[in-house]
Amino acid sequence: MGWTWRYTDANGTTISASSDGTAADLPAPSFPTQADAESWIGETWAELLAAGVDAVFLMDDQTQVYGPMSLRPAQ
Repeated sequence: MGWTWRYTDANGTTISASSDGTAADLPAPSFPTQADAESWIGETWAELLAAGVDAVFLMDDQTQVYGPMSLRPAQ
């Protein structure tokens, strides 16, 4: 499966990404490396935030590497 992101809303509830147009049509890419996953989130965080994602967790297969990491700009 590789490196993926798990999304949560402002209440901490997991938002499932899907390819069938549900769940705000959130992308669910898988990456070969941690660096690729982190680069992608750096490029797409604003779109995810606009779609209702408040925070993300980096996953290596089923293992949580870190998170929650807020997508909101620092105050």
